Amino acid sequence: MLRLALAAGTALGFTSSPVAAQGDNEVAQAITADMPSLMEIYRDLHAHPELSMQETRSAGIMAKAAREAGFEVTEGVGGTGIVAVMRNGEGPTVLIRADMDGLPVTEQTGLPFASKMKGVSTAGVESGIMHACGHDTHMTAWIETARLLSARREAWSGTLVMVGQPAEEMGTGARAMLADGLYSRFPKPDYALAFHDSAGMEAGKVGAAVGWALANVDSVDILVKGRGGHGAYPHTTIDPIVLASSIVMKLQTLASREIDPKDSVVVTVGSFHAGTKHNVISSSAKLELTVRSYSDETRAKLLEGIQRIARGEALAAGVPEEDLPEVSWKELYTRATWNSPEFTEETLGRLQAKMGADKVGELPSVMGGEDFGEYRRADEENIKSIIFWVGGVPEAAYQAAQEGGPPLPSLHSAFWAPEADKVIGSGAETLTLTALDILGKK
Repeated sequence: MLRLALAAGTALGFTSSPVAAQGDNEVAQAITADMPSLMEIYRDLHAHPELSMQETRSAGIMAKAAREAGFEVTEGVGGTGIVAVMRNGEGPTVLIRADMDGLPVTEQTGLPFASKMKGVSTAGVESGIMHACGHDTHMTAWIETARLLSARREAWSGTLVMVGQPAEEMGTGARAMLADGLYSRFPKPDYALAFHDSAGMEAGKVGAAVGWALANVDSVDILVKGRGGHGAYPHTTIDPIVLASSIVMKLQTLASREIDPKDSVVVTVGSFHAGTKHNVISSSAKLELTVRSYSDETRAKLLEGIQRIARGEALAAGVPEEDLPEVSWKELYTRATWNSPEFTEETLGRLQAKMGADKVGELPSVMGGEDFGEYRRADEENIKSIIFWVGGVPEAAYQAAQEGGPPLPSLHSAFWAPEADKVIGSGAETLTLTALDILGKK
């Protein structure tokens, strides 16, 4: 899901001039040798995306690859999820996650292996299906990471738990796997790792935010009630469109006047529906909001503020108590993702030394959402976590966008086509080197 890609031109913590990687580049060389076969896997996954909680074919491909690499594999965890475990002596336990689901988007990339799949979502809507968020690159890099770490068992000691997660796009897959005993049926991790491709970074570059990485995501509905009537006689009505418009404008003060300016929040009204005809004042209006925050405390302030503003504006408009706006949201929301600060800083430093300081750097947090944070939240005191971004934008397209050229397609766009070999290569290298640093024999 990354529901928000890094914007083109985001300031990255990379050095301004190329710096060669230090030390052994053997992992990168192995990935280069494997890339032709990895691209075959990628093209197959790309051409056959599956919607959330329907990822049976994708899970089967990952499970088969993990078994062939020597992992103990369990399928059907949390629905269609898979868990592959490799025990290799005493040491820490590292969880490495890849998400599997595609999106209800009809592909328009023009790729020769573009998806022609169609399906029906859990909402009952039929559409095309596409890996418009790049999860096909995630799965392919996961397979390569499993193979690389299995082949290097003499270099590390501990336990690997490789997770293929369903339904990230719905924000429910991680919780479903945890509810199905991920931490009781299988070894509980000391560290959790993942990456997501970026539609706003140059292909192959790697970065991570320190601390908050991704936001809480709430979908809020406001049903505004009024008193309908003839458009020529507005004085006989309570116009819900005018009232809802007042609510929309007042909601903007939550970010500008009620939340600490140093605490990033977003309150966006994405949908406003009311009325049926030019000369009819409707009896109701509906607003649909996306609300983004980082801390649980700020989230609570935003939700309380939305309720208070909706109620206050309605009372000011003369709406009786029994018809005040109904404000609702789902309790099962996507919670913010936290990159353990010290662990993240140390990891980025090590990766810079091995992959090059021109390729690896610190990134700002974003207001997109990802349910990867659930793996740490399940035991916040004992699990350290990091989710990386890996750039997917071809260099020429990236440079053109910086110079005022064509805008870059975002994640979830029907036109998003990452430079897959670089995403897969950098993603697998990042995950493998980080796991080896954690598990490496001292």
